[in-house]
Amino acid sequence: MNFWRSLVGKLWVTIICLVAVVLMTLGLFLLPYIDSNFANSGAIKRLFMYTALIGFSMTTFFALFLFTKITQPMHQVIAAADAIRRGEYGKRLKLVTSDEIGELATSFNHMAAELEGTIRSLNHEKGLLSSVLRSMSDPVITFDNEGKIVLTNPHGQSLLESWNDLKWEQEGEDDFEYVSGEALGVPRPLRLLFRRTLQDGGDHNSNVHVRQDVWSVHMTPLYSDNQIQGTVAVLRDVTEEVRLEKMRRDFLANVSHEIRTPLSMMQGYSEALLDGMASSPEESSELVQVIHDEALRMGRLVKDLLDLARMDAGHTDLHKAPVNMTELLERIYRKFSVRAKERDIELHCIKKSSELWLHDADEDKLEQVLTNLLDNAFRHTPAGKKIDIVADWIIYANRSEIEVEVRDEGVGIPSEDLPFIFERFYKADKARVRGESGGTGLGLAIVKNIVESHGGHISAASKLGEGTCFTLRLPVEKQ
Repeated sequence: MNFWRSLVGKLWVTIICLVAVVLMTLGLFLLPYIDSNFANSGAIKRLFMYTALIGFSMTTFFALFLFTKITQPMHQVIAAADAIRRGEYGKRLKLVTSDEIGELATSFNHMAAELEGTIRSLNHEKGLLSSVLRSMSDPVITFDNEGKIVLTNPHGQSLLESWNDLKWEQEGEDDFEYVSGEALGVPRPLRLLFRRTLQDGGDHNSNVHVRQDVWSVHMTPLYSDNQIQGTVAVLRDVTEEVRLEKMRRDFLANVSHEIRTPLSMMQGYSEALLDGMASSPEESSELVQVIHDEALRMGRLVKDLLDLARMDAGHTDLHKAPVNMTELLERIYRKFSVRAKERDIELHCIKKSSELWLHDADEDKLEQVLTNLLDNAFRHTPAGKKIDIVADWIIYANRSEIEVEVRDEGVGIPSEDLPFIFERFYKADKARVRGESGGTGLGLAIVKNIVESHGGHISAASKLGEGTCFTLRLPVEKQ
């Protein structure tokens, strides 16, 4: 059945019909002529029939042979075209003829070569694009006009998965009015920017907040034939940058405040002296003492700021040598014993190990650390309470360390403030006025920096109304 529907079958049937018509026409005209002009008409008629049958058979046979020779190259062309359709772009026709079929084969091979080169170039560009996207550390996400995700890199895919796991709050009408029907595939933080990009047709930049993270988003429309076909968004995590910028602003504000306060007091009391407001030498001396104390406090602030700046720049000058922590703790204890008696505070120094040596440490810096911690403890511990200094030799994380705890029974630190007490100018008790020593708010930041420069660690634990315990661990061996 397939043969008769093919081109060869149809042509063969056509030739058979034509030859049959010719023979029948000749027979109708020749047979009466033979009967009237030949005596042995029967033999002649038989000869004519035999000749007609032989001619008919040979004609149809050669027609079938010729059509088969013509259609075989066509079958090869069809098979080659089907192979290219399946992606076998290296397929070629091996037909060497000088007729139209040969020209068709040559054109087909040229077209296949051009197509193969084009596909190879496209695959090469696709590979380059894929490599570029994979190598980008920033998430890249491409959307079509309906908001469906078309392309993304590994970082973008990870970001989308993490955002999909979040439980979003109910959207507001102003931010996500574009949700219905068109932007369901766009993550919620990007929908407003996606809508603006499609409407305006220009680049848009914005910072989006997702939980505790801040992302900088740059979204650009994708054009094809001067029509917007979608958008591409490049995201960058700027959480740390925003945090540092906030710290910088807070730092400048705090420094300005801390310096402005003593300067204002010095200016006010000095003007009082110049105006002769002191009625006696005692009052003059008192005003001068206030000016002197404020000058010292401002000097301490500037010194602490310079120390922190040097530490941040990596210029901490540590004169390391073996340090006998037992002697250092005894010296600290004697230094604060007088102050403890004046404040009616019990001060204890407990050494759980007899030999407490650090093989590589700066004794002066460690004394500064302990002095600062004890100074904080005394300022926040009321009379009748106690402060303990506890030292021991321990094994932590497979290395030998000396652990020193400074415990007090002071007012304590709220749990929500504990993670921030080592930040600059941070004060847990916002209502507390400056104590007798005039703290600068930088002491614990300096303490943490010094401890970490020794390869150690410092932490704090506190219960409001019960007291605070600062724990520092210092490695025994040289780091």
